Amino acid sequence: MRRFLIDTDTASDDAVALIMALRAPDVTVEALTIVAGNVPLDRCVQNALYTAELCGSPVPVHAGLAQPIFRELISAEIVHGQDGLGDIGLDLTGRTPADGHATDVLVETICGSPGEITLVTLGPLSNVGTALLREPALAGAVAHCYVMGGTGRLPGNVTPAAEYNIYADPEAARIVFESGMPITMVGWDVSWSCAFVGPEGEARLRAIGTPYSEFTCDIQRALTEFVGRMSGVEGFDLPDPLAMAVALDPDIAETADFYVEVVPGDGPARGQTIVDHIGVTGKPANASVVTHVEPEAFMASLCASLS
Repeated sequence: MRRFLIDTDTASDDAVALIMALRAPDVTVEALTIVAGNVPLDRCVQNALYTAELCGSPVPVHAGLAQPIFRELISAEIVHGQDGLGDIGLDLTGRTPADGHATDVLVETICGSPGEITLVTLGPLSNVGTALLREPALAGAVAHCYVMGGTGRLPGNVTPAAEYNIYADPEAARIVFESGMPITMVGWDVSWSCAFVGPEGEARLRAIGTPYSEFTCDIQRALTEFVGRMSGVEGFDLPDPLAMAVALDPDIAETADFYVEVVPGDGPARGQTIVDHIGVTGKPANASVVTHVEPEAFMASLCASLS
């Protein structure tokens, strides 16, 4: 069994990624560590607990940072709904997380089993960056880290330069990318081109006919409306499930190793992931950047998880 630890700001696409991991027959999810992002921390925690309950999983859910390391939280209810799961009327209150702060769990779990834990990050990197500041040895203890964040080539989705997860806490992201941790970056640009679910794809998912497939489609309601308003396209993209699909089966992804610099601070380039495609900086690669996933390979992975 492979051992995963998932750090997430649980909203509509994160929840689907959690289902994929929690239902994978060859994966044990050691813990879910929760960070504020798409919605405030308490909602992210409840959404994770609801999803784990849906999967019948006893995985411990640990609350972490309620805001980025050096700045205020900018959440994304406009994308995922006020509750983070599409505002479809789910009962997302009253569940109790496990004891222990997420950053402590990250350090203790990963450093306690060096080389054994795969870390998958689906939200802002505040928890992971803080854990690295506390214990730099964490970087060398991780078996591999799959980061949903940034863009390899295309513009961002929250500014012309930046993708949301990196933009929300660019200082934490910079700490992570400069840590020496073995990273695979799954950018939003790849999700838009390779993990977009249009009407036919949604019909295919609903035809699976399980509680997981219905939940997956139902909670995209707010996201679908947002995508329609912003782009005029019918459907929704699934960046976090794509990152999880790559973590579950790295062979589905085409990748290239590059040096990636994260722009900290404020201004128009805040949170940009500058990918040195042709090596002009002369700096060694610090990330394996996913450049393509065949859409059918992703959809097959998702369908298998929801069946």
